Amino acid sequence: MSLLDPALWDGKIYLNGWRAAGGGTGASIEPATGEQLGSYGVASVADVREAASAAAKAQKEWAARNPEDRAAVLRRAGQLWEEHAAEIQDWIVRESGGIPPKAGLETHIAANECYDASALPALPAGDVLTSNENRWSFARRRPVGVVSVIAPFNFPLILSIRAVAPALALGNAVLLKPDPRTAVCGGVTVMRIFEEAGLPPGLLALLPGGADVGAAVVEAPEVRVIAFTGSTSAGRKVGETAGRLLKRAHLELGGNNALIVLPGADLAKAASAAAFGSFMHQGQICMSAGRHIVHEDIYEDYVAALAEKAGHLPVGDPKSGTVALGPLIDERQLQRVDGIVQDSVRGGARLAAGGTHDGRFYQPTVLVDLQQDSPAWKDEIFGPVAPVMKFSTLDEAVALANDNEYGLSIGILGDVGMAMIVADRLDSGKVHINEQTVSDEANSPFGGVKNSGNGSRIGGHHANIESFTELQWLTMRPEIAPYPF
Repeated sequence: MSLLDPALWDGKIYLNGWRAAGGGTGASIEPATGEQLGSYGVASVADVREAASAAAKAQKEWAARNPEDRAAVLRRAGQLWEEHAAEIQDWIVRESGGIPPKAGLETHIAANECYDASALPALPAGDVLTSNENRWSFARRRPVGVVSVIAPFNFPLILSIRAVAPALALGNAVLLKPDPRTAVCGGVTVMRIFEEAGLPPGLLALLPGGADVGAAVVEAPEVRVIAFTGSTSAGRKVGETAGRLLKRAHLELGGNNALIVLPGADLAKAASAAAFGSFMHQGQICMSAGRHIVHEDIYEDYVAALAEKAGHLPVGDPKSGTVALGPLIDERQLQRVDGIVQDSVRGGARLAAGGTHDGRFYQPTVLVDLQQDSPAWKDEIFGPVAPVMKFSTLDEAVALANDNEYGLSIGILGDVGMAMIVADRLDSGKVHINEQTVSDEANSPFGGVKNSGNGSRIGGHHANIESFTELQWLTMRPEIAPYPF
């Protein structure tokens, strides 16, 4: 039997086993062709409540297990991602519209996330504190209990597993709500891997659904932490609800990331990096390069080189294995991307490349002659669009990069000394010198500032321990302390 045999999960959710969903079923659609690939169970609010209650009960026993027992499950999960990589990658290609190398990256990082998480149970669980009293004093880390993970469609596997794995490793239970558009590759695959890895029932529930299910996994009384990745508008709602209920919300939100190209930068290498940063996965990445800030001395040559790249990148069905860009995820996203491009052109911007589409297949697009209030410059596009603007001084480059509501990722290409001076002045959760803006590793902190989120809450053992544990003060005396009463 294959890992993803539909006989196990088709039309079902996972709640202490595969079962019919209270909200019926939804269709998994291939964006490249419109073909239905299968069906997934749609959770109801009642399903969420039951799952949260079951998770809270299962979590107590899980947290009490030996660290090596929890680590063993995570290590086995990492092995299973590798063993079943080809089958899972096929689903990522077909359901999310990603090209095969992107699908391979997702399974590779999923395995690494589990391997890295398997080390968490063995790390020190607190500190011995000094005290002015005659006692021992400790600060110890304890699991938060139940964690809700809400993940988007664009990197459905990575953006689920990067929170699911460390949360489980640290002794928590998890409610997973994947985006319905990628419920199989971002949800069923995660559930099946941990099922096969020996995770006890009740600790991980798979709950695809709409806004009502999203609200329910945030509001469930048993849930103490919400790990949300998605749009800034949706993240605000999650954060507002969590704040009202006195819960922690770790929000990784949108980005309109700047790529600064310094004078004297190698044009061929810069254009290659820029094309990857803007066009990888059709620009549907929170870290995509959405603003190219280029020194005036090389501006014209840079635009020409980037436009040439855009014109030669093949676009089509990703399962063919011969294209660089696949389809946008759905019709709504297509209309949004094209609307921003056309509005910007009507406002005075000029197309140096692209700006057309065949169905959901949008051509890599380069826009120039923009103003700072142009929609293509100030808004997150989430499509394969590279807006380019020139600068003359480093002060101007810094001002252009910081003059945006987002602060997720910035790349700087060119002289390292000059780049270091610029980097120290940037408002961004991540800065990459001589790399483009899209980069992620399981052991590195990930997050943004301003409207890109509330800091680096995912990645690396420090962020993961902070995100998925509570700090408790514990004291101990050899006998009952004397008191004046």
